[in-house]
Amino acid sequence: MKARDGAYEVLEKIQTGAYANLALDQFLQGPGADLSRLDRNFLMELVQGTVKYRLYLDWIIDQLVQKPGQLKPGPRNMLRMGFYQLCFMDKIPARAATFETVSLAKRRFHSGVASLINGVLRSWLRDPEKVRWPDEMTEPAQYLSVTRSHPLWMVEDWLQRYGYEQTRFLCEYNNQPPELWLRTNTLRTDRPSLIEALTAQGCQVRPGQYAPESLELLAGPAIRELAAFQNGWFTIQDESSMLAAHGLAPQPGEQVLDTCAAPGGKTTHMAQLMQDQGRILAWDLHPHRVELIRENSRRLGIHMIDARAQDVMQARVSDEGTFQKILVDAPCSGLGVLRRRSDARWRKTPEEIRQLASIQKDMLKHALEFLAPGGRLLYSTCTIQPEENQLVVESVLKENTGFVPAPLPFEGLGFGSGSMLQCLPFLHGLEGFFMAAIERKES
Repeated sequence: MKARDGAYEVLEKIQTGAYANLALDQFLQGPGADLSRLDRNFLMELVQGTVKYRLYLDWIIDQLVQKPGQLKPGPRNMLRMGFYQLCFMDKIPARAATFETVSLAKRRFHSGVASLINGVLRSWLRDPEKVRWPDEMTEPAQYLSVTRSHPLWMVEDWLQRYGYEQTRFLCEYNNQPPELWLRTNTLRTDRPSLIEALTAQGCQVRPGQYAPESLELLAGPAIRELAAFQNGWFTIQDESSMLAAHGLAPQPGEQVLDTCAAPGGKTTHMAQLMQDQGRILAWDLHPHRVELIRENSRRLGIHMIDARAQDVMQARVSDEGTFQKILVDAPCSGLGVLRRRSDARWRKTPEEIRQLASIQKDMLKHALEFLAPGGRLLYSTCTIQPEENQLVVESVLKENTGFVPAPLPFEGLGFGSGSMLQCLPFLHGLEGFFMAAIERKES
């Protein structure tokens, strides 16, 4: 199977509701398993880029097709693929991109559709200036929404909060390929030794700026082929996410609760900081995701994690007791990590964020019941929306006077002091991660 045929099949599944990452993985493990590494990389970029730049591509298509409202999803997806190659894949000659797209159309559709696709692509090649874009000065929100391919409501919200330049930076950041971060497993090695081992195995790495265990993998063999991975010397985790365990600061011998633990990145990080001494009760709603926590723990050589399928909202203090440290990594909109989920921006709505905020408040209030006097809770999300972050924490603290904000230990990293931290790409070079620390009064 050719890579473009595969890309089209994956895009069709996404069109009907499949998640982009899952659809890609399923294809590459199934019909696309025999593709060369070069073709696999091409297919992944074509799918993810076409999905990510959907609004930009549709803006072009809708100005070049005579009746865009009548264009069916299949031909539209194929035109999106063609225009993504023409607009963003500089290493592919325009003639080759056009020829291959039209050839694919001939294999998938009747000759009339193939002719339409050929005519639209060649019309743009003859005169790209015929496409009119929103004016940056008079329509800044529409301009950023279309040219940086983000939903208009999202851009308008960020413009109000951050202003034009930072919103533009944020949109462009979301369109970049994500870095690949590794977290050193300090139970088995240290960062200098891991750098040496990875370099010897053909990797290029650099230390992170904020988390002492972090390494960015710049190039190298497939991760699962690395002896350092097989031996449990590291795991994959974003650097901003690594700050959560340091923000909670669990100590050896403590009793810790992780309420939304799967797949276990933050859970196993806490176990490292605790030197695998004490107990972490790790809950997740879905049994198959609980098994991911167990698998990660086994590979990293961690024994203190008790992973269970449990809905935090159904748990009772009378059954579980209280804990000295609690992590609430709440389900959220994920608007801080849009680089990693090419289709997420098109799935989110303001209404969903309002619904999530209600769930987050209930979850945080319930989790606080399990906190021992003098204990510390860390609330975290991977979003940049105040409705899910600062406003959730402030609302819960206002209703529960037995709890107070607690300082985060990040002042030495340049984050400033305070009980809340919102990581932002244009301020910290990190993805949008939020955390807030809360303590229970002694009496």
